[in-house]
Amino acid sequence: MYRVIKALNHNAVLALKGSSAQEYLILGKGIGFGKKVSERIQPSADCTVYSLQSVSERGKAKELLRDLDPQYLEIADKILREAEKMFGKLDWNVLFPMADHIAFAAKRIQKGEQISNPLTQDIQVLFYKEYKAASQARDLLMEYQGITLDEDEIGYIALHVHSAICDEKLSEAMQIAAAVRECISMIEKDMGKKIDVQTLSYNRLMNHIKYMAARALGGEELKLNMNQYIRQEYPVTFEIAATVCRDLGRHLKKQLPEIEIGYLAMHIERVYAEDAK
Repeated sequence: MYRVIKALNHNAVLALKGSSAQEYLILGKGIGFGKKVSERIQPSADCTVYSLQSVSERGKAKELLRDLDPQYLEIADKILREAEKMFGKLDWNVLFPMADHIAFAAKRIQKGEQISNPLTQDIQVLFYKEYKAASQARDLLMEYQGITLDEDEIGYIALHVHSAICDEKLSEAMQIAAAVRECISMIEKDMGKKIDVQTLSYNRLMNHIKYMAARALGGEELKLNMNQYIRQEYPVTFEIAATVCRDLGRHLKKQLPEIEIGYLAMHIERVYAEDAK
């Protein structure tokens, strides 16, 4: 059982669990309707319970909650519920920084301010399902606030979703997306034209670079070394891949194992081959 501290609105309450002093946010349809201080409640299966003890890159949950309109908490909760359907287990503590970001985005839009996200297109490819879940924010913000959310803002929300489904900070997700964009730009420069983002080979290349960057940050290493074969079969592509790996290492401040070069070269070669058709 929980004891109500404060009803934030009809769908959100602050409460203490049992006799403990730990505070929780409970979100659920009608959970706060008519609730009084010290009233005891038992959340239904449709409710989500969030601990206020969590800490994120954006600050402590309890501090973030202090200035947040409960509607933004509801929006973030619905996005995370959709993400749970897609991915299963996730870190629900992402609710607070995500809600804070959505609230800040709404304020910017209301003031007529716009931000650009140069990584939006890359995020749509790299984190396709996360972006799909985050896209709910567009309809929800229109419903709650009459605000139109653009794709760049959804891209940033998608990174919050991504950080909820894997053991990766938001800053690391941004770092990987930026590194992927830099690598793709280098390859496009060598080709002398843009790579068609609709092709399967491009999608595979993007995802390979994403996981290559994640391996570098996590200290993982591939087992099978293909460098000798790839260098012999595709010497030009191998050199391009070697340059990309060196630059990616500098970008991430992590030296990539040489074994990564052959695998990357193989994916680059596929893009070249598909482009030549």
